[in-house]
Amino acid sequence: MRFLPTIFCMQPMKSKRCVLAVVLSALFLNAVYAEEISPDSLAFDLFSASDTTDFRTELEMEENQFWCGIHPADSIYFGCWDTEWVNPYKIKIDSLPDSVRFLCKNYVHPIASTRITSHFGLRRYRFHYGIDIGLTVGDTVRSVFDGQVRIIDYERRGYGHYVVVRHPNGFETVYAHLSRVLVHKNDTLKAGQPIALGGNTGRSTGPHLHFEVRFLGNAINPTKLIDFEGQQVLQEDFLMVKKDAYDHKKILDELAKAQYCTVRSGDTLSGLARRYGTTVSKLCKLNKISASSIIRIGQRLRYR
Repeated sequence: MRFLPTIFCMQPMKSKRCVLAVVLSALFLNAVYAEEISPDSLAFDLFSASDTTDFRTELEMEENQFWCGIHPADSIYFGCWDTEWVNPYKIKIDSLPDSVRFLCKNYVHPIASTRITSHFGLRRYRFHYGIDIGLTVGDTVRSVFDGQVRIIDYERRGYGHYVVVRHPNGFETVYAHLSRVLVHKNDTLKAGQPIALGGNTGRSTGPHLHFEVRFLGNAINPTKLIDFEGQQVLQEDFLMVKKDAYDHKKILDELAKAQYCTVRSGDTLSGLARRYGTTVSKLCKLNKISASSIIRIGQRLRYR
């Protein structure tokens, strides 16, 4: 069984991400395994041989410590408590454990509504990392589990007003497009505690709650954990199997390879195809248009 070494996170006040102290961890691992581990790959290899049962036990032990002033799931997150970035960890999906058990007791649905207006998955040129639930502006938004507020921020062209909460079970949840936030950074929360009022801020076409579930920065489809119609978790003792929880990885990989161009005056589909070494039929397939479609100046088209 591999021991998970502690990696300290040093975050200057103006820092935009956590800086992992990989030297101490590399020395530890080299001493135990007599292997060469490059600093660049260390953060992504920590979990490759993690045992599911022991991993959960560590989380359960920390749940008791959390209420004594330690951040929830602190060692699992390498001691990193970043208050600016939703995903400061930069851990690849491939490097996550094959399976992890989460204790999801005392779940409380984030809002009273059960009306899903947009699902997790691909949205034309980008990926939608959460579930959108319709609401009325001013509806109470609640923390789904016990936890601690890690981020409160505003993105004019994204989340709008949003809150990120880390939970002792190892999950983090994101609540976005809020009209008003009722908590502060580092506040400790009980499941069901009001954290905000629903709204329509940021990149939003109507009042709704954008809700995400993440593990070590990587989003999973919330419907794999939660029955939104019944407003309850599917299993209190939840086994997350990587190949199922992250079955959208192939789509993410394709999006990472995607390349785009912006239509200029005089451009045609055939001209763009020649310019970028592709064909009109491929352009049409990638952009879900036909060869007779009219393209507009400023339009964004994918060519790879």
